[in-house]
Parts: sequence; structure tokens; C-alpha cells
Amino acid sequence: MEKELTIRWTWLKVMYVYTIVVAGGFGVGILVMPEVMKSMLGWPVDEPIAFGIIGSVYVAFGFLSVLGLWSPLKFVPVLLLQLCYKILWFVGVFFPLVLTAQYPDYGLATVIIFASYIVGDLIAIPFPYIFGQRYDLTTQHAH
Repeated sequence: MEKELTIRWTWLKVMYVYTIVVAGGFGVGILVMPEVMKSMLGWPVDEPIAFGIIGSVYVAFGFLSVLGLWSPLKFVPVLLLQLCYKILWFVGVFFPLVLTAQYPDYGLATVIIFASYIVGDLIAIPFPYIFGQRYDLTTQHAH
């Protein structure tokens, strides 16, 4: 017997748009004008290859989120990946630096933005759908 699943379509689309604008825009900025972005953010990034990878990944998140607007459930793994890496960043980077009083002031914006993504993704992602339970989606409407 299949259960009905409630999907927060609006939240999904909000998170895709947020990713397009913030991550996609940020990534384009890194790729097109890296020196301006480093200066604007106060980032002391001296490694152009790693910085370019960051920009490329963020543009890819933005691009895939455009596809997510078209087919929200098919592209939910994009939001799940985003959620996972941001949580891992908090656990593996932010908390250790805070505990040793080494977290730089210029990173505050990153903390706020990453936290907003974590909260939004936790609300938007239909976890029961992702983890394989069978649901009747025929009554659902992708707005």
C-alpha cells in the first residue's frame, strides 16, 4: 500500500532560486573576476586552482538548480549534496576553528549564508521521498 507524501513545492523552488542567485552568482563572480571577489570578501586566497574549483562548483550548483525549477523532485539530490557539504563544513572547519579561537572575522558572512541554506534545505528536502519509501505522487501538483 502506498502512502501519500506531502511535498513543500514552494520551499523546494525557493531553495533552487536561492541557490541560483547566491551560489550561481558567487561562482560566476569567482570565475569572471576572482580578484574583485577576494577583495570584496576579504578572503586571503592565494591558490587560484582551488579558488577556481570553488567557483566552478558553485556555478554548477546554480545551473543544476535551474533544472530543479523545471523538475523539482528529480533534482532534490542537488539540495541534499548542498546540505551535506555545508553541515560537514560546520563540523570539520567552523567548529574546530571557533573552539581554538581561530575563526577569522571575514568568515562571518559564510557562516550566516551556510546556516540559512542548512535550515532551508532541511525544510525543503522531502527526505522520505529520497530514502526510497513508495508514495502516491499522482495527487501532487508541481507548481
